[in-house]
Amino acid sequence: MPRRRLGVALLVPEPFAAEVDGLRRALGDPSRRRIPPHLTLVPPVNVRDQDLDQALAVLRSAAARTRTLALSLGPPATFLPVNPVLYLAVGGDLPGLRALRDGVFQAPLERALTLPFVPHVTLADGGDPTRIEAALGALSSYRVELTLDRVTLLEEGEGRVWAPIADATLEAPAVVGRGGLELVISRSGRLEPAALALLHRASVTEAVASGAAPTESTTASGGGGLVLTARRDDLVVGVAAGWLAGPSAHLGALVVDPAARGEGIGSHLLAAFVAEAAGCGCTVVHHVGRRGSPVEGFYRSRGWTDDATAPVVELVRRLA
Repeated sequence: MPRRRLGVALLVPEPFAAEVDGLRRALGDPSRRRIPPHLTLVPPVNVRDQDLDQALAVLRSAAARTRTLALSLGPPATFLPVNPVLYLAVGGDLPGLRALRDGVFQAPLERALTLPFVPHVTLADGGDPTRIEAALGALSSYRVELTLDRVTLLEEGEGRVWAPIADATLEAPAVVGRGGLELVISRSGRLEPAALALLHRASVTEAVASGAAPTESTTASGGGGLVLTARRDDLVVGVAAGWLAGPSAHLGALVVDPAARGEGIGSHLLAAFVAEAAGCGCTVVHHVGRRGSPVEGFYRSRGWTDDATAPVVELVRRLA
């Protein structure tokens, strides 16, 4: 039966990731090119293809019960003499971190462990003990403070390279339509497989969508990605995907499942996207659409001009 090799981690954000990666390069870490700087919550585990949706549900559930983590990295420490590993010790909100780890360490992501969980960010795995001891002294004053707002599911691919396939923001999702057709809207930085599949299934004539086919890299790559996924009964029924760039937010695609049309899902997603853009300090929102498309009226009635641009303040007023 086909299986996927998955792991769960907190990725070190920029600009700290570049700094940690520089230390890894200087120390000759053999895994530097295979996985970005991270704090492992679930080490590699084999998950059946059919259980991927359940694994993603575990990730979302744990993230929904957790809030932003304020952590510190450093000074360096080592697992010698048990393992020749040099790492940055993790401090700060350790109770919150352990609660998140316990939340994601559930089936199908749960696995047997030979060592207890020690929060750390690896600098060098399998290094020379003498070099590790020298690095402990040279980096003894290294310490940074950082804030982490999302947890990431990664998959091992060709060449044993680990790449993110989904993430979940550390916050309770928004619930709209309570008492009626409830809709749960969650925020992330990239498209998860079910949301990406919905975008690829949709056509411009069938959905409130952009004129260009969305991809993982263009709609939600890196720290600027903004994805809002709408679920009902844990099934994806809509998605708004775009990115933030300075004072501008760009809505690359907004799609509603054909079976759930006419229930206001598109309007809820649009309002949520605009609210997130405003919360991030954006002053204008662009939607990547085509003039004369079947959904032009949808955007025009909600404040967009002919050039597919609208001020955030005006959009918030119209969509409130």
